[in-house]
Amino acid sequence: MNDMTPPVAAREHTVESFTREFLRELNFGRGVDLDRASANDKYMALARTVRHYLMTGWLETLRNQYRDQAKVVAYLSAEFLLGRQLDNNLLTSNLEGIARESLDQLGISLDDLREVEIEPGLGNGGLGRLAACFIDSLATLDVPCIGYGIRYEYGIFKQAFVDGHQVEKPDTWLALGSPWEFPHPENAVTVGFGGHVEDVTDEDGVKRRDWVPASVVNGVPYNYMVPGYGTNRVNTLRLWSARAPKAFNLQVFNEGGYEEAVKNQTFAENISKVLYPEDSTPQGKELRLQQQYFFVACSIADFLCNVLPQDFDLHRLPDRITWQLNDTHPVIAVPELMRQLVDLRGWTWEDAWGVTQKVFAYTCHTLLPEALEVWPVDLLGKLLPRHLEIIYRINELFLEELRDTYPGDELKVRHMSIIAEHPVRAVRMAHLATVAGFKVNGVAALHSELLRDKVLSDFAQLWPEKFTNVTNGVTPRRFVRIANPSMSGLVTEAIGDGWIKDLSQLSRLEPLAEDAEFRRRFRDIKAANKVEFARVLKERDGIEIAGDAMVDAMVKRLHEYKRQTLKLLHIVSLYQRIGSGALPLESVTPRTFVFGAKAAPGYALAKQIIALINAVGSTINADASLEGRLKVAFPANYNVTLAEKLIPAADLSEQISLAGKEASGTGNMKFALNGALTIGTDDGANVEIRELVGDENFFLFGMSEPEVADLEASGYSPEAVYASDPDLKAAIDLISSGAFSGGDRTLHEPVIAALLGEDRFMALADFRSYVDAQDRVEAYYGDFEAWSRSAILNVARSGFFSSDRSMVDYMDRIWGAKPVKQNF
Repeated sequence: MNDMTPPVAAREHTVESFTREFLRELNFGRGVDLDRASANDKYMALARTVRHYLMTGWLETLRNQYRDQAKVVAYLSAEFLLGRQLDNNLLTSNLEGIARESLDQLGISLDDLREVEIEPGLGNGGLGRLAACFIDSLATLDVPCIGYGIRYEYGIFKQAFVDGHQVEKPDTWLALGSPWEFPHPENAVTVGFGGHVEDVTDEDGVKRRDWVPASVVNGVPYNYMVPGYGTNRVNTLRLWSARAPKAFNLQVFNEGGYEEAVKNQTFAENISKVLYPEDSTPQGKELRLQQQYFFVACSIADFLCNVLPQDFDLHRLPDRITWQLNDTHPVIAVPELMRQLVDLRGWTWEDAWGVTQKVFAYTCHTLLPEALEVWPVDLLGKLLPRHLEIIYRINELFLEELRDTYPGDELKVRHMSIIAEHPVRAVRMAHLATVAGFKVNGVAALHSELLRDKVLSDFAQLWPEKFTNVTNGVTPRRFVRIANPSMSGLVTEAIGDGWIKDLSQLSRLEPLAEDAEFRRRFRDIKAANKVEFARVLKERDGIEIAGDAMVDAMVKRLHEYKRQTLKLLHIVSLYQRIGSGALPLESVTPRTFVFGAKAAPGYALAKQIIALINAVGSTINADASLEGRLKVAFPANYNVTLAEKLIPAADLSEQISLAGKEASGTGNMKFALNGALTIGTDDGANVEIRELVGDENFFLFGMSEPEVADLEASGYSPEAVYASDPDLKAAIDLISSGAFSGGDRTLHEPVIAALLGEDRFMALADFRSYVDAQDRVEAYYGDFEAWSRSAILNVARSGFFSSDRSMVDYMDRIWGAKPVKQNF
């Protein structure tokens, strides 16, 4: 290329130009010719070619944003579960057809190169997947946004099973490099830890507090492009990697102190090594807090110093940014901004607090008290002494306000305090976020109601205007258009392709649910998706399933409140009833139960539940008397890539958490949008799904949230439920007998003990209702025309669950940000 060759994005997109760019990248970027290139060489060259076509839009977006200074949403999240990037970037750049034809001419399969990409495991589940959906939608809606997070070197662990038990292995997603990231070590940010705080007097005679850290690390930004669909906007995701300022001591090394010579490097790099380090030890807790402070300190300094113009008046900061706190992980950003303004810029406390309360908004993602983070003051004071002082001052002023508002009600004051006194003195991060934030939102209608009425009820009474709801959504680009191309093609043929940016247009499919030919084509696509999923499972995991059985899917983080145990009890009950002759085998619809779940490394009971699921699966799958009618598939290391194969194949979506415990869920939305029917409780976003798709197209079971509360209040006895239900008793007794553990009656005892003892999330209480609902599933599935009609109506009526709609709601109810079109 000579200097007069125009940039690739300025030229016409043709197969010929794409081929030239691909071969140029292969030759000069990878240093190989086509004949000697490995699969990874070809993938890297392809990825870098695609990113060239996006970069002009990205650079122009950055230039326009700096010039126009429009309001920005800064999405602070400890997780961004992105999935593979190639397909999404081919879609947004409109290059898939050109790339496929170009590679075909070179004798290369695009589909083969897709399989080379390793997805970054930068999230654990719904929280990270939601963050990825949101930044995708903001770009598609032309809203200026920066996503801020951590570039975990190993991300979430790679799950393996050894004798059915979960084993955590490093997820080496960076082993072969990432073509989508742009490192900028020259823009590194310095972050301190530990040390002490002292009084100083500046040159103007003003006294202030000065933090003297004991150690510092550098945060190196890695930028990722976030292209919008059908627009020229390309926003930025900025992930921080921890590095030591002085990583290597040559003198110590030469003296033989090899480990000591790299001590600083080890300390620094541990911070961004692994997502959610196991925190059952004091060291693990400290590392988690280090991670949280590290990425928000980097992000705030980056925005104030590198994104804003040097002469920007920070008193106008609320006009330029909203920092959205995605759960409690980033809440330490509140005292960090105060430190930046008061300590480093000499602001008065009143001015700094006035600005701080206008720039933070808080999304709560839980109803479980144990999931609302608290940090012991001893740990926080040790690691971030100045921040603890600032939090104490915020709380002091807040308590004064409470005592003025509620004179004499010291119990309420203590209950609302940011500082908890028992069982140890600790900072309640959700309380801090609520006091500092100008808005607090839940993520589904029921969740937001319970947040206002129960979890943060005192705060909602004090500041009712702060509380709002934004129901979650998912991006239709990845989870319909990319994941389910055949169904997407059928939908586009029927109503055009406008639905990809306006998912409400799916409602135009509703009349086609009555069209027998459309139902047949829809069924054929579902059947083909099942065959494809069966192929992937066999190649990926060595798991063989029937390509024509009902696919019954329960994929989510392994937690007791998600109630994987309830699903398992149903499976064991079916197996027991068939074995005893109570249920004729010929009456059972062939069904594949698919589990996908990781347990937190320190969550012992969750790991025991995984082992039990695998043990039951091994026994059932090996039982020839079942004639293959029941099958349990639990592929290890469930991720976005596998989700994109399972979700289009699924017939039944299991959303069976105890009512009042799930904040929202997003898997429930993905399955409905791809034509699966839901069996679920009235919990989280299930409530809204059922209301929209219709009771007749949703299998509701279980107690309502008020009924759960009543049963808790009256005294719940799982032993009594067990004794009163013969099917439940038989299923539990079969597990206890050692039938799934080679006769060992003790192996799975912890799971049984948890169910018969406390049964915290009332799996036994909802068992009978759940089994009855599954019987309705069985009967309805036998009427393939009725099932197909319901499946199509689920798709047609689920357009509300687009993350594009969620983002519009955030803009209207919280951020006040506006779309800014990119015309170039």
